[in-house]
Amino acid sequence: MFLYNTCSVSCGRGTKQREITCVYQNQTKIEEDYCSDLPRPRTQKSCRERGCPSWKANKWRECSVSCGFGVQNRDIYCRLKGTGRVQEELCNTLTRPVTARPCQTAECTQYTWVAAEWEECNATCGEGVRNRKVGCVGPGMTPVQDDYCEPSAQPPSHQSCRGAPCQYEWMTGEWSQCSASCGVGYQQRIVSCSMMPSSQALHPYAAQSSASTQCPEPHPPSTRQCLLRDCPHTTYWKVSPWSKCSQSCGAGVMERLVECVTSKDQPSKHCLPTDRPESQAACQQRECQLFASCREVQMRQGVRMDGEYYLKVKSRILQIYCAEMQTDFPKEYLTMRSGQTDNYSEVYGHRLLNPFECPYNGSRRQDCDCRNDYTAAGYTLFHKVRLDLGSLRIMTTDFHFSQTVLGRPVPFATAGDCYSAAKCPQGQFSINLSGTGLKVADATKWTSQGNYVSVKVHRSEDGTRIYGRCGGFCGKCIPQAHNGLLLQLQ
Repeated sequence: MFLYNTCSVSCGRGTKQREITCVYQNQTKIEEDYCSDLPRPRTQKSCRERGCPSWKANKWRECSVSCGFGVQNRDIYCRLKGTGRVQEELCNTLTRPVTARPCQTAECTQYTWVAAEWEECNATCGEGVRNRKVGCVGPGMTPVQDDYCEPSAQPPSHQSCRGAPCQYEWMTGEWSQCSASCGVGYQQRIVSCSMMPSSQALHPYAAQSSASTQCPEPHPPSTRQCLLRDCPHTTYWKVSPWSKCSQSCGAGVMERLVECVTSKDQPSKHCLPTDRPESQAACQQRECQLFASCREVQMRQGVRMDGEYYLKVKSRILQIYCAEMQTDFPKEYLTMRSGQTDNYSEVYGHRLLNPFECPYNGSRRQDCDCRNDYTAAGYTLFHKVRLDLGSLRIMTTDFHFSQTVLGRPVPFATAGDCYSAAKCPQGQFSINLSGTGLKVADATKWTSQGNYVSVKVHRSEDGTRIYGRCGGFCGKCIPQAHNGLLLQLQ
């Protein structure tokens, strides 16, 4: 009979084993049959070692959404009684409690788009555009900000329309005075092809550069020779016809050649300087048309190419990028002149193992005591942002001209993290509107979503630059829904 060996477990309850043999009194080993009439000692007994580590579950946190279906999370760690938190490898991974579960709070409020009746076509003849008001409403048809409704489901607020066929006629101005007081000179007049309403009751529309192909032939002459009287002197000032106006619309300059010649058309220096005719004159073919939307540019000028265009926005003329010009509903975008490196949104992905501390005085370091597993993390750069020209509100969830270099797309002017509950935000966003003619409106504010959220937003004096740091456990900041990301003229 031998001593018991060590306990079969390193913690908790186990057993000890020993070997049993039959021996003479001198301890010589013999066959077990000689001991058959003796009671056989037991070969094992129970034993207990120190307590085993076990999983400890914290309380469930709040649901991730304020309405509808979301997720609840909780922290799980391995604990040894009397010692506290220990390495997770010491606990049984098969018995580890779940860290997340589905949750449902109150039903979400339903928001929907409503559209008014179409207005009349804005063209009395030919192709035009008609408009209607489109808005977002909540329960009881109460109007709310458009941000509450799904942008992709928004009904169109513009539609092409057609009036009666247009008629085109040549319009001629009065002949100018003769360019020479004696000898052969020239007279000029403005000739333009104008679109006339089919009713013939309204005033002519200004001619477009492509409209001349619609007018009947022949083209009326715009210059003609004139002779007031023969020149009494052997030298006189000779002038050529005026050139075309330097601008197709708005104020421009036209020029002509003025030279002193003899009656035999030879150059001379004996003309009186006081009689020299003007070689330049101001001119204006027609008033320039300014458009208020990409759709108007498309309809009035027949443009189907995406690109930068000058549009009248409120009281200013701004450069706006027109996209999807091949469709019936082009969109307006604001190009960020400062570049996309100054216009970004970030949700930081690292999470502190101890969420109630703020290491390194809040500065970011990759060697933090963290795990990089926040599923909502992302980093997005913006080259252009979509702009509602009527309200001057940026549609923050349009990613058409953005680049997500890490994780999930993050809406414009948004930042967050799941880093710390101790006012230690790591998510960042940046807006730089320099060179666009616009700035962030004073009414634009940022609000928090989530738990233990800290929001720090800095604004430049002129309002063109905004920098924000936001985060919590877990949380983010977004422009307040009441105004959204509202801009104003600089």
